[in-house]
Amino acid sequence: MRVMPGAPRDQVVGLAEGVWRVKVAAPPVGGKANDRLVRFLADVLNMPPGMLAIDHGHTSRRKVLVVTGLGPEEVAARLAQVAVQ
Repeated sequence: MRVMPGAPRDQVVGLAEGVWRVKVAAPPVGGKANDRLVRFLADVLNMPPGMLAIDHGHTSRRKVLVVTGLGPEEVAARLAQVAVQ
C-alpha cells in the first residue's frame, strides 16, 4: 500500500501497478498518519480497527498491512468499491 499523508481528505485513490494508493488527511508526524490510515481502512473494510495492523513500513509511505478476518480478494473488492479511480 502506498500512503500519501497530509491530503485534503481520506480516500482510496485506486490500484496502480499492483499497489493500492490511499490518501489520509493526517500529517506524517508522530504516527498520526499511520493511526488515521488504520482507522480509515477499518471504516472502509467495515471492521474494528484492532483487526488491522501495519506490519512493515511504519516510517515509509509504502506499507504492508495485516488484515485479520478477511482474505486478500475480499479486501481488494471492498477497496475497489470506494476507490475514486
